[in-house]
Amino acid sequence: MDTKKNQLSRREALKLFGTGILGVAIATTGINSISACDTRPKEPKVAKRKHKGTSNKVSLLGFGMMRFPTLSDRSIDEELSLSMIDYAYNHGVNYFDTAFNYHGGTSEIFAGKALKRYPRESFYLASKMPGWMVTSIEKAKEIFETQLQRCQVDYFDYYMLHSVSREEDYVRVYEEIGTLEYLLEEKKAGRIRNLGFSFHGSNELFDKMLEKYDWDFVQIQLNYHDWDQNDAKYLYKRLEEKDIPCIVMEPIRGGMLAKLNPDAEAVLKEMHPDKSIASWALRYVASLPGVLTILSGMSALEHVVDNVNTLSTEFEPLNDEERVALDKALKIFLKTRPIRCTACKYCMPCNFGVDIPANFMHYNKCVNESNIPERDSQTPEEFERRKKIFLEGYYAIPEEERADKCRLCGKCERSCPQRLKIASEMKRIADLVKSLQ
Repeated sequence: MDTKKNQLSRREALKLFGTGILGVAIATTGINSISACDTRPKEPKVAKRKHKGTSNKVSLLGFGMMRFPTLSDRSIDEELSLSMIDYAYNHGVNYFDTAFNYHGGTSEIFAGKALKRYPRESFYLASKMPGWMVTSIEKAKEIFETQLQRCQVDYFDYYMLHSVSREEDYVRVYEEIGTLEYLLEEKKAGRIRNLGFSFHGSNELFDKMLEKYDWDFVQIQLNYHDWDQNDAKYLYKRLEEKDIPCIVMEPIRGGMLAKLNPDAEAVLKEMHPDKSIASWALRYVASLPGVLTILSGMSALEHVVDNVNTLSTEFEPLNDEERVALDKALKIFLKTRPIRCTACKYCMPCNFGVDIPANFMHYNKCVNESNIPERDSQTPEEFERRKKIFLEGYYAIPEEERADKCRLCGKCERSCPQRLKIASEMKRIADLVKSLQ
């Protein structure tokens, strides 16, 4: 028997996987047969939530079209991305979010190509007005028309003022130029069904924005890290007070909450060893009743599968015990998170002789090897073991080059391509050392 004839290539498998023929379980080395008597469990379907005041039933998981997998030339890997969209759509995802500038301007074009294969009334499409590009009302109109053409649609189900962050920019673009009035005209004409804004500004500006217009929805960055750290809870609670549906972006904070440090992950794995770390982040957001849909910028098929399983109709909000575990994991993560230094040394030389990369390298090595001492979450014996390892490595750095010699001048931060807050990270290391002495 020729086994090659009975095996599928990765691409062929993805095509079948995307259309739901193969189901969730696929062997990584090939598939030889599918039983004629299919006893597989029923495939999951994503839960839906009703958009108040409308007949819309929106999938709790939204497909963010900002992080598609790419080829070597940085163009969208269309074959793989279509398989991902197919899998999501066939498992109940009906909300797709793109923007004028995503993937260098090609996301909307690809969205149009991908979604054209489905009945228009079967999905909700969202895009955004890039205010930073608007220099006149004619430019705003040109952008909007271009977006409809790119997406091959006659209307947007959800449309946003993109990334409102500064009041002066909002006033110039949407009030003085008249872009908001124009968008309201398009809503009246039916080419925009729901109008809102995505937000990255201050609490004060947020309150002002809520009074500008009776918005149909608002999109904010929200996750269990930013709830307190960046006061996302304020934005969410204000939307609750105003009874405005909330659409969430960055629920996994750009992937940061998909992989924590080993000690933090251990807390979550102890409770649910079979669940991904990312699933905790999605469940946290989905547990908020005011959330209409949660956008995930999925870049691999396994991300789609995991997110669909997490936000299926079987979804249950976090219980009290799970919240305690997540809070404990977050506290550990905040104290012992890795520093995103690539050791490029653009920050060097330091005016005061500190070897910035060496300090970060030592700290990250201890994070990766679970050797950061943390008194409150470790046994006395384990704490002492980690303390010894951490201090030995730190003191191996020449004294004049250690983190405690940093003057917090911030000059190095202007040269860092990762935009790290180097001064505060150096202080974090220095404070940890001080607490261990």
